[in-house]
Amino acid sequence: MEVIVGTAGHIDHGKTALVKALTGVDADRLPEEKRRGITVDLGFAEMSLGDVHIGFVDVPGHEGFVKNMLAGASGIDIVMLVIAATEGVMPQTREHFDICRLLGVTSGVIVLTKADIADAETLELAKLDAAELVADSFLAEAPVICVSARTGEGIESLKEALRTKGSSLPVRNDRYVTRLPIDRSFSMKGFGAVVTGTLASGEIVEGTELRLLPSGSTVRVRGVQTHGQTAKSVCAGRRVAVNLGGIDHSRITRGMVLVEPNALLATQMLDAEIEVLAGSPKPLRSRQRLRIHIGTKEALARVQVLNVTGQIDAGAKDFVQIRLEEPVVAIPGERFIVRRYSPQTTIAGGEVIDTFAKKHRRGDIETVRTYLSGLLTATGDAEQVRFRVAAAGPSGLSLADLQHRTGLSTKLLASAISGLKSQQHVVEAGASYVHREAFEKLTKSTQEAVESFHKREPLAKGISREALAAGSLAYLPGEIFQSVLASLESAAKIVLEKDSIRISSFQTKLSSGETEVGDKILARYREAKLEVPKLESVLADAVAGTKFYERDARKFFQLFMDSGEIVKVTDDFYFARGAIDELIGRLKQFAAASADRLIDVSAFKEMAGISRKYAIPLLEYFDRERITTRSGDKRLIR
Repeated sequence: MEVIVGTAGHIDHGKTALVKALTGVDADRLPEEKRRGITVDLGFAEMSLGDVHIGFVDVPGHEGFVKNMLAGASGIDIVMLVIAATEGVMPQTREHFDICRLLGVTSGVIVLTKADIADAETLELAKLDAAELVADSFLAEAPVICVSARTGEGIESLKEALRTKGSSLPVRNDRYVTRLPIDRSFSMKGFGAVVTGTLASGEIVEGTELRLLPSGSTVRVRGVQTHGQTAKSVCAGRRVAVNLGGIDHSRITRGMVLVEPNALLATQMLDAEIEVLAGSPKPLRSRQRLRIHIGTKEALARVQVLNVTGQIDAGAKDFVQIRLEEPVVAIPGERFIVRRYSPQTTIAGGEVIDTFAKKHRRGDIETVRTYLSGLLTATGDAEQVRFRVAAAGPSGLSLADLQHRTGLSTKLLASAISGLKSQQHVVEAGASYVHREAFEKLTKSTQEAVESFHKREPLAKGISREALAAGSLAYLPGEIFQSVLASLESAAKIVLEKDSIRISSFQTKLSSGETEVGDKILARYREAKLEVPKLESVLADAVAGTKFYERDARKFFQLFMDSGEIVKVTDDFYFARGAIDELIGRLKQFAAASADRLIDVSAFKEMAGISRKYAIPLLEYFDRERITTRSGDKRLIR
């Protein structure tokens, strides 16, 4: 069992000495820490207790270094709340305890240090002080162990308590993509850049590529160590050191995150639920500038409280939008700490709900609150995915979109989507997924758009794809538009033709007057055979003496084009289908009687009985239709 144990407590209450007494490792690694006698930055140590392997994160207790404490606290499984028996609960004891509670730590022990120099009465007062602090919290039933790092008193009892706590922890539910919040970066001679952190989720494997966010740099894993031992791969929940290729360590800072390629994106806007500490002297208000600590990152932000009052009172919870001044990497469900901009004190903690939030307008607050409540209470991966797909509406979400928004591993995300598809909650539309209800609304509105076109243009064969897509469906991604058409065609609602879309039951019906004009047009072309008149002349003659205009005649003419009864050869020349078919037949006869199946322009003119004016456009038409093929200055009849 791999367990991360973090220290918490006031400055000089013996946290580092306690870790050394447990492991033999001095976690104060910096010269400044040796000189000043206090922990300035994170320290690390390890030990094994039977089948439980513990990695210790020793955090600074000085109020000036709480941000460093927060960088280590985000990945711990068990907290050792360290209280000096000689002093009892102090300001940083309370702040560290609040931080652990707000970060969702659920297991821990209370350690009363310096027990060898505290008399019985003082020790008892320290116990009462600790009990009052942790009442009604996750540490309310935690063991209280009195120790002395100097004499070794209570150290074995503490080890046993940690082993018991570690053994009773649930198996880590590793549901998310590979994600390593970086708490330290340095360079090793002969190796290059090395980063360390607690692997939050996933697996890091030697030789693979990862992305460094928010910079977006691609890096290669040259080597991996966990607890001082080289490994080919490391799973979630362990302290890990990763040797990176492709980047200099000077470009890596605390707060960056190593992730698997294309799995997550950085963001500067989060929707979240925040709990303001009961002891906060002031409510949390909209537009307040704050310090957000998430993972190992500290970032400045403004907060927008999503309620009608624009504030959250002490001891209360509510929804907020966090607008960050620089990008961070987060996943839904991740916990974070909120501190005042100045003075820097911890005032709240929260849980990320939506990592790709949009700026909310005041009039949308109730809708937004309903959405966030739904996301917060949605249970199971499939329900989380379904809720997000539904919220995306007709535009849907791609697999990459869903992974960016949920952080779920590829395997779990694919399983959730598969289940939703089989239950017909979502529809796969190209590379996107659309909620069934939204997709059905799309098919209905598309069908209605085609029907509406038929009413406006009763003589048209159908609406073009371009015109349909550019109308009320213009906002749709192309692949979803095509899926909607395919669904309607499969249901026999519409007919998809090469150049148009029509309702399956649609038939062009002409009035007697319209039929008379149409008949004139068709008769004129049939009578003209291969020496056709100008289109404008045909249309003008057709409507002469009727109530129709030339624009109406053009619609009737288009009907013959759609049906194939009139063939377009060029923009100037149109022929009756019968005349074209007859000419093709004569070409075939010519070819059959010819040794080489070749014909030149002169022979074609003579055979067709037409001038060059008509011969050249007709031969070029036959070339396009692959009835003939150019061969020098002649045509091969196919």
